[in-house]
Amino acid sequence: MTRTRRALALAVLPATLLLSGCFAPSGQSTGTGGNGDDRVSIAMLQPPRSGLSPLSDDAFKLSRWATAETLVVLNDAGEAVPALATEWKRSNSTTWHFTIRSGVRFHNGKELSAATVVNSLQHAIKATPLPRILDGVDMKVRAEGNQVAISTAKPDPLLPHRLSSPQLAILDTAAYTGKTVNPVGTGSGPFELVKVNGVVGATLNRFDGYWGTPAKAGGVDVAFVPDGTARAAALRTGEADIVEAIPAGQAASIDKDLIVEVPMPRTNTLYLNTKAGPFADPAVRAAAREAVDRAAIVQSVYEGRADVAQGLLGPALPWAAGGREDAEYRKLLAARPAPAKVKGVKITLGTFTDRAELPEVAVMLEQQLEAAGFVVQQDVREYQFIEADALAGKFDAFILSRATVLDSGDPVAYLASDFSCKGGFSISQLCTPEVDRAIAAASEAEAGDARRRATMLAEAHVLATDAAIPMLHERVIQGETSGVENAARDPRERILVTGETRVNAAK
Repeated sequence: MTRTRRALALAVLPATLLLSGCFAPSGQSTGTGGNGDDRVSIAMLQPPRSGLSPLSDDAFKLSRWATAETLVVLNDAGEAVPALATEWKRSNSTTWHFTIRSGVRFHNGKELSAATVVNSLQHAIKATPLPRILDGVDMKVRAEGNQVAISTAKPDPLLPHRLSSPQLAILDTAAYTGKTVNPVGTGSGPFELVKVNGVVGATLNRFDGYWGTPAKAGGVDVAFVPDGTARAAALRTGEADIVEAIPAGQAASIDKDLIVEVPMPRTNTLYLNTKAGPFADPAVRAAAREAVDRAAIVQSVYEGRADVAQGLLGPALPWAAGGREDAEYRKLLAARPAPAKVKGVKITLGTFTDRAELPEVAVMLEQQLEAAGFVVQQDVREYQFIEADALAGKFDAFILSRATVLDSGDPVAYLASDFSCKGGFSISQLCTPEVDRAIAAASEAEAGDARRRATMLAEAHVLATDAAIPMLHERVIQGETSGVENAARDPRERILVTGETRVNAAK
């Protein structure tokens, strides 16, 4: 579809898309590099929740739009590779030195320096709430010439991986004003964020001062479209070039050539409140665990486009399955308490509408739990209106679609955030010495087989509490029109467009 045809099409958008959000008006490309001014339009799942602050989950939008960058990125194998840092070395057990790339300018023209890096990292360290990636990490940073020294109170074998988190993106100092962080014009990626229209959309233009190869597309136009049916319609009609998170129930109605399906490290989990209410009793949690029919949910709600969960970590981490054969792992799960016999036990079940499948999962879970003797009251809202209550422990049970290696490329950070006593995302309100020790052991283990085994034992300790009941592992169902070239297909959900992404209008 040409840009002229697209402009006409936007005037007659389907009502569902108009209700959910519309594409930002195409910005005027600042590009002069001869790469063409064709723009890429994206329909995204969730609007910003924190003003696009990189210190929140909104950081992953900045990363997916290729506008904010980190010192380190992860390759397809999950290994740390250079980005704004060109190299690094471990000076001692607790200190690393990162060499800062020269010749990098932010979108406002200011130059990247070690001092700029320290400023961004210090804001992350002092942020409230603390970015999840820094949960349990006592980190200090200082500039030393063109290097940044980063030290931790305890040895952190995966510090470079940790620094790849979009929540530790490096912005110019002008982005930080008081308690707010404004990424408009202060990133360093191939696309400059020039306009944010609240929860409706955003506009980015190609940045020809980029330190790498300038982007091939003239810009990116983003629409926030929480309604899954509307996103699917945008793909079918060509209103969006790239569409996030096509609902499984919509995929069958879309030309299969427009669908890309990739197993991802995202687990649909039922979190149980271990601190208060009926699920404070381990035997009652065990009854809920036994009531869940995972296969039925996969076949009915996801139409087979998901994998039945065997644990918290799924097939996107192929070593996880082997770890469950470990004798100690199996012993821990065998020691779980027997299910209680429940009758008329009232529970509240929460989830959110932003992922189209979750309300349907809630309906099936209600049926399964009530068949086991529970009485279920549902509470389903948009995520931005329910997250605070979930984290405050106001539900007995909560269904969450959770990325397990989103932050550092390593699942230990997720385990610490969700299940340790000091975790910042503890929906299950879990706090036990055994789980904390297991997670600490995994955190301290060196990369490789030792760390993987420790990680699996930490998973076993969590599962042994029945604080979380993993149900299924999702797959990325991403939509791309026929003219899209080089869209990122990232199971970690960190990248969506890159400097190589463009739309070939001739197709």
